[in-house]
Amino acid sequence: MPVAIITGASKGLGRALAEALAARGWDLVLDARTAEVLKETAAGVAEHGTRVEALAGDVADAAHRGALVAAARRLGGCRLLVNNASALGAEPLVRLAELPLDGLRRALEVNVVAALGLVQEALPLLRTAPDGAVITLSSDAAAEAYGTWGGYGASKAALDQLAAVLGEEEPGLRVWAVDPGDMATDLYAAAVPGDDGVRAEPGSVVPAFLRLLDERPPSGRFGASALLEGRR
Repeated sequence: MPVAIITGASKGLGRALAEALAARGWDLVLDARTAEVLKETAAGVAEHGTRVEALAGDVADAAHRGALVAAARRLGGCRLLVNNASALGAEPLVRLAELPLDGLRRALEVNVVAALGLVQEALPLLRTAPDGAVITLSSDAAAEAYGTWGGYGASKAALDQLAAVLGEEEPGLRVWAVDPGDMATDLYAAAVPGDDGVRAEPGSVVPAFLRLLDERPPSGRFGASALLEGRR
């Protein structure tokens, strides 16, 4: 069975993607910070009959990243790494003039440094896997200037650049940065509390990620909406 590591997998898009991959027969290593929620998610995902290793912890912790890759190795390797865990930098979001520098450091540490650290840890397995791939979660805030989204957007822009360079340096892998669009998630609610606009449910964008896995386009940055519409 193919094996995937998914960070930030207890809720939202991470959980929806885990459910979809499990339904396809993937074995999974799931990460999240809240142990009880992660345990519940893992139990639900395992009902598909696949093996699930759930490790609660902080992706900014090098030892935790090592444990995630070790769990994948026990399951047989790693064909897919999904860097989905994210930190906002401030909750709710604030203008750059008020952004705590420690919050910015946290966003960069989780969204960029930890993401690269996990890639580095998993590369030996990814390089030897058939159809090895890395997916990093981007945002339109990485490319557009939105008030209060500066710290988070800067971290995602940096992650986009890392993904682009990784795709050049590792031609045997596919490296896709994916902007899922606005979704109804706890992360968005924490970022902009009180915004009750209608947003997509995380499960509705999962087919965009499955299309990447099925069609394996060249490494690059993709928008989920374009993939869902049959465009790239």
